[in-house]
Amino acid sequence: MSVPTGGRQHNTTEGGYRMVRPRDGRMNSVACGTALALAAVALIVGGCGSSSKTSSASAGKSVSVIFAGSLADLMENDIGPAFQNASGYAFQGFGGGSGEDAKEIKGKIRQADVFVSASAEADTELEGPSNGGWVSWYSTFATTPLVLGYDPSSKFGKELADGMPWYEVLSQPGIRVGRTDPKLDPKGALTVKAVESAAKKLGELALARALASFPVFPETALVGRLQAGQLDAGFFYAIEANVAHIRTVSLVPVSETAAYTVTILNHAAQQAGAEAFVRYLLKATSTLRSNGLTPLAPKLTGEAAAVPSGVRSAVGAAAL
Repeated sequence: MSVPTGGRQHNTTEGGYRMVRPRDGRMNSVACGTALALAAVALIVGGCGSSSKTSSASAGKSVSVIFAGSLADLMENDIGPAFQNASGYAFQGFGGGSGEDAKEIKGKIRQADVFVSASAEADTELEGPSNGGWVSWYSTFATTPLVLGYDPSSKFGKELADGMPWYEVLSQPGIRVGRTDPKLDPKGALTVKAVESAAKKLGELALARALASFPVFPETALVGRLQAGQLDAGFFYAIEANVAHIRTVSLVPVSETAAYTVTILNHAAQQAGAEAFVRYLLKATSTLRSNGLTPLAPKLTGEAAAVPSGVRSAVGAAAL
């Protein structure tokens, strides 16, 4: 659990999920009271202006977003609070491995309005009647590469810092390398693919054998494990490493990249708020870039006719 500073909210890990609690313990990523206060001020100051209408419509309402755990810091400490201030909607977030997220949605364990995934495969797991019909479309909006993060104070971390190839360092006995579950998290699947590809390309049989010894952790716990000195290295997305100030090396001669998608779930309880969040997220390209993502022109996949009119232009459906 991270310790909040100043006005930041509590970030709690529960069952592999990063959830956001206000200081009073209620489950919400930014305190609802703040949203209500903002709405009240807007109504008093703005009179009949457009900002007061927006705040009045969203006052006391929250938007629930399930997102890839690799976006936890971005969502909790940047996008979420900024969206709330701009829209008046309270932001409620849950972060976990995208595959796990999809299973939680499908099993009705987690209810949300918006799903932000690190893999399109997680979206397709929610398409069609047999999967609950939760997803009809999704828009790909950003990418980030898979990298190897390391602890520069450890013996193995110093070797990486000194330029020893990552595949040689990871093949040594005694090294502690963290990864995520390939069955629950796209990053875990990309990790297996990267290591196996490098081992085959380089003829590093020791690397292939070492992969099985790398322990698996929930996506939202991996950064903390490395920072606490419990790991020498771990596989991360560049956005995670950038936000957490983790030193990294690329995985040359292989390259694996995650592509982030966003969709409004078909059974969203807060449709207007969900549309407002998607529009805000896809316009925040400067914020995405500064946090280690590479923004893309949104590319729609799926049923264009199913895309709500309020986000058609934002998600790349306007021309379809």
